[in-house]
Amino acid sequence: MIGKYLRKKKKGIVSEVEKAIRHHFRNKDLLLQALTHSSFAYESQARIRDNELMEFLGDSVVGLIAADFFYGSYPDVTEGDLSKLKSSASSTIALAEFARQIMLDKFVRLGRGEEKSGGRKKDSILAGTFEAILGAMYLDTGFEAARNFYLQLLRGSFKKIKDEKQLDINNYKSALQEFLQKEDLPAPHYKMLKTSGPDHKKEFIIEVFVNKTSLATASGPSRKAAELKAAEQALKSFFGKKIKSLTQETFIFKK
Repeated sequence: MIGKYLRKKKKGIVSEVEKAIRHHFRNKDLLLQALTHSSFAYESQARIRDNELMEFLGDSVVGLIAADFFYGSYPDVTEGDLSKLKSSASSTIALAEFARQIMLDKFVRLGRGEEKSGGRKKDSILAGTFEAILGAMYLDTGFEAARNFYLQLLRGSFKKIKDEKQLDINNYKSALQEFLQKEDLPAPHYKMLKTSGPDHKKEFIIEVFVNKTSLATASGPSRKAAELKAAEQALKSFFGKKIKSLTQETFIFKK
């Protein structure tokens, strides 16, 4: 009886998500895995695969689609400005908002502990789930299906950008790289120092370097978040109060 109930519940979730994202999956298991946070898999008595590998794949799918979209939409801007647009579209904040638009905050499968701590509202979880959905689409139907789905969201969010003045806002990693390039310095590289905590609640510690010179060290709930924080700390060591923080992933230089 319990097994039958759980199968029916899974089928209902898959059906609702397909309606929300307007995409029919050939392999329903891929969609279910994309919705499964590591905390849910960790607490489950059955052996369940979480969405971390799909998130890894989806990150690349998202990046390629965004790069292609902005390359075609803004043919006259510089490579640096295209990088800013791509970074903005693929930031944790942007992807979390896209996830909310398609109601992934309602459907993501979380463990009891993560549920109690407000996991459905966390940008990092929602962004990761969104990337996993794109990865699942790519595996299930191919690149074009993922591309068409993501482009609908991109066009709705970025159609108001009309001039380069609006490209001053960017994420910290791109900002740091752009600053170093202007100073004729090598691009920064990020080194994982260590991870700690259980699989469903890891903390990543990252150090950012230029050549062999350490610029900053920071931690975060994901490698991407830790790298952004390290880049932020590096920028603030250079500019101090000249950088005004807008969100955890954006910056603006004061004019």
